[in-house]
Amino acid sequence: MADMKITGLNAGQDFSRLKPGAKETGSAFDSVMQEAIGKISEIQNDAEKAVKDLASGGDVTQSIVTMQKAEMSFQMMVEIRNKLLSAYEEVMRMQV
Repeated sequence: MADMKITGLNAGQDFSRLKPGAKETGSAFDSVMQEAIGKISEIQNDAEKAVKDLASGGDVTQSIVTMQKAEMSFQMMVEIRNKLLSAYEEVMRMQV
């Protein structure tokens, strides 16, 4: 089971690509989102497998932990989506 790793900003990072007017291809954001969605999908699949294992006499504790992990990762994905939509709506309300 793969865990999602959340890292902070390092003091020595190069932020020159974040300057206004810098050209972005958008592929970095796309790849991060695809990777996160893939990991969440993998966690959901692990939860489904844990439920099947539980039905055939598997470990109850491991199944509950796996299902809670899947639920929390899904809730996190929904909250991130909500924040992205909120930011998009805010940008769309800006006066040009």
